[in-house]
Amino acid sequence: MDILKEKCGEKEYKKLESIKNEKLQAFLAKYVELCNPDSIFVRTDAPEDEAYIRGKSIDNKEEIPLKTKGHTIHWDGYYDQARDKSNTKYLLKPDEVLGSDIRSCDREKGLEEVTGLLRDSMVGKQMLICFFCLGPTGSQFSIPAVQITDSYYVAHSESLLYRTGYQEFIGIGDTERFFRFVHTAGKMKDGVSVDVYNRRVYIDLTGEMVFSTNTQYAGNTVGLKKLSMRLAIKRASEEGWLTEHMFVMGVKNEDKKRTTYFTGSFPSACGKTATAMLEGEKIVGDDIAYLRMIDKKIRAVNVERGIFGIIRDVNNDGDPEIYKALTNPVEVIFSNILKDKHNVPRWLGDGGSEPESGTNFSGEWLPGKKGPDDKEVPCAHKNARYTIRLEDLENCDENLHDPEGVEVGGIIYGGRDSDTSVPVAQSFDWSHGILTQAATIESETTAATLGQEGVRTFNLMANLDFLSIPIGRYIQNNLDIIADVKKEPLIFCVNYFLKDDKGEYLNGIKDKHVWLKWMELRVNGDADALETPVGYIPKYEDLKKLFKETLGKDYSREEYDKQFQLRIPELIAKIKRIKDIYHTKVFDTPHVLMKALDDQKARLEACREKNGDYVAAKVFEK
Repeated sequence: MDILKEKCGEKEYKKLESIKNEKLQAFLAKYVELCNPDSIFVRTDAPEDEAYIRGKSIDNKEEIPLKTKGHTIHWDGYYDQARDKSNTKYLLKPDEVLGSDIRSCDREKGLEEVTGLLRDSMVGKQMLICFFCLGPTGSQFSIPAVQITDSYYVAHSESLLYRTGYQEFIGIGDTERFFRFVHTAGKMKDGVSVDVYNRRVYIDLTGEMVFSTNTQYAGNTVGLKKLSMRLAIKRASEEGWLTEHMFVMGVKNEDKKRTTYFTGSFPSACGKTATAMLEGEKIVGDDIAYLRMIDKKIRAVNVERGIFGIIRDVNNDGDPEIYKALTNPVEVIFSNILKDKHNVPRWLGDGGSEPESGTNFSGEWLPGKKGPDDKEVPCAHKNARYTIRLEDLENCDENLHDPEGVEVGGIIYGGRDSDTSVPVAQSFDWSHGILTQAATIESETTAATLGQEGVRTFNLMANLDFLSIPIGRYIQNNLDIIADVKKEPLIFCVNYFLKDDKGEYLNGIKDKHVWLKWMELRVNGDADALETPVGYIPKYEDLKKLFKETLGKDYSREEYDKQFQLRIPELIAKIKRIKDIYHTKVFDTPHVLMKALDDQKARLEACREKNGDYVAAKVFEK
């Protein structure tokens, strides 16, 4: 304990001394000695501790104040703008196998490498020790987490995104059942990490621990987000619950005076946050959910208390709830967008004209500027973000912090699909939904990850990047969770990106609200549907009424026929692609998955023999 006393000083050490947990103390002492900071600050649940971190982030130039009170801007380095998938790896023992698509390295070698990168990384800096809680506090969903970092921006971001956990640690006693995160921004210049070529994000499942070095981009550094999600997926698998890449939202029915809760899983930039934030509905969370069976019901909580959202195309027309919050004097961190000459934030698709000049992640900016890679620099990055508390949104649901969570009525899966799936469909049952919808998600890549954009990729349950258990086991866990449920949630798939043969979108940006309203009716038994080979689709008459009620818009039979046409060649081609992936890359594919895909193919082929390649919805009307 001597090194903790020396580096902390009396005031900060007393904060640690109040937590009677020898495992925690040993963990902290080990990494204080390794990272060798000049001093330590301990963040408790006290508001003044949070205010201290925010102030130091500004003093250290990791954040710059903007014109509106509470608003700051943070810039990551030019080459540090997204999750670094190639350098994010699991540290596995020789006998551990996750699958060919899951990046990993030998645990001992990985620990040796990252220990070298961490050694003396905080000389001349202050170490921050922060305590948080994943999920509501005082709940069976709660997971205490401790973050070590030398970035005030990272700690400030976590203050907005997560519930405080100092008292949670005091209450857990001398257990080691907590998540651990160690991060260093490495060498910095003007508040930005510069040694990105030594960027590493390593997940040690054995120690329930994450290491992150030489980066500040929140997707690589905010340990409690996608990094802790990997740890939680493994823990959930061992304990019989689920950790999912899902929003949680409430869809209201004013006529029936009810709110029905949905979870939804979409890959990045596929409409996930836009769905969760639909105007007039209630949001519980936009990104990560824990699901448990409680009293024979599936219940869900938001792991977080805030949003780290993509800001591109957020404007008053498309996302009024978010836009209103981002333009009000509440605490917001904008990252990798432009600060104009008036000290006002600007981003791509914000609804205004292109800025004439300003400062962004590349430095001083003018239209046409070329970056160090000789590419033209936009005014803001495509993957620019905002960080905000959910409580600062007018549509935040009152059950956000309910320790029991909310009962799930329906689960939604989505992706980016220009030529195959209808805009919305309901599975026949839970097994059909998990096997033919959730386990077959494909999506075009976006700027949210490093690499080429526009490539169609497989991403089961929008969770492939974060899996810490074999794929087959993960699918089976999803099948098993409803074993004793009294009423299983309905499963839906959505596709907001369907195009015609001219490349024009067949749906308006707000049409997703109608699909949600139809799903709410289906969950509560208030709407019929048409049975097709791939599931149930809405009836035209129901959608026509919902378009008028929800959007004040006339919806023609011609629009319906184009959108809900069954595209059998494309659907069969997708089944072949998915089966090839599971045959060649997944060593533990459940037999029931292949059977479900074969059964779906057989239904499609029978339909094609009778009705041709492209089948109008009217064929299924009775």
